[in-house]
Amino acid sequence: MQRIVYLIGFLTFCWTASYSQQEILYKQVDTTSLYLKIFRSVHAEESGKNPAMVFFFGGGWNGGTVDQFEPHARYFSQRGITCFLVDYRVKSRQQTTPFESLKDAKSAIRFIRTHADEFGIDTLRVVAAGGSAGGHLAAATALVEAYEEQSDNLAISCKPNALVLFNPVIDNGPGGYGYERIGEAFTAFSPLHNIRSGAPPTVMFLGTEDRLIPVETVQYYRKVMEQVGSRCEVFLYEGAVHGFFNYRNFDYYRQTLAESDRFLQSIGYLKAEPSVEIK
Repeated sequence: MQRIVYLIGFLTFCWTASYSQQEILYKQVDTTSLYLKIFRSVHAEESGKNPAMVFFFGGGWNGGTVDQFEPHARYFSQRGITCFLVDYRVKSRQQTTPFESLKDAKSAIRFIRTHADEFGIDTLRVVAAGGSAGGHLAAATALVEAYEEQSDNLAISCKPNALVLFNPVIDNGPGGYGYERIGEAFTAFSPLHNIRSGAPPTVMFLGTEDRLIPVETVQYYRKVMEQVGSRCEVFLYEGAVHGFFNYRNFDYYRQTLAESDRFLQSIGYLKAEPSVEIK
């Protein structure tokens, strides 16, 4: 049944291909339809394959909307990256747990890689990005081995090649965010507890007055990443609170977007030119 739904989704995609923005069905779970909103790169690389950036919205696995990262997607699509805004199951809409959210995040990346030729993307340059609980999902697709959707083609990797994380939920252990819902499963679910050799290069942004994510947590995360030989940059913003990076806080949005751009340049996913105005 899922294969049929995917085909229908791609027929819709092809029909609307003349537009810079599309929406495509990537997963059907019972009566729940989950979509990707796509912002295609306006610059085609010589290889015909652009980097991809996959965004996961925040909301504590309880709510949220793909619109959160639309300004980021519009910017990076202008810079040369094909961007995807991922819808996933949350408690308020589907009465699901964080574990289903993670399964959907993994399914989305697998779907994008499976159809890389249609999207014109490079499967070796896939960036996962997200804020808060969406930051957890981005990091967990890279680090967490458990919580797979058995209907997925598990031969296709769900692991991104780089991470851009905005005040991410990275510790689900005792004292960390969400432990009351995750419980003892945190050992298999928490990104901090699953860092291993080969973890992708990562950049993280956090406000020093974030009441959900302590500064010490991201600093420790960076330390563990460095211990396994992986790059992890942390940018702290004095006095900023949780969610500071969103578009409505334009100055912080601009600063974190610029640092994200520089990070992606540093790993070879973007070139310095042509530059694009952040707006």
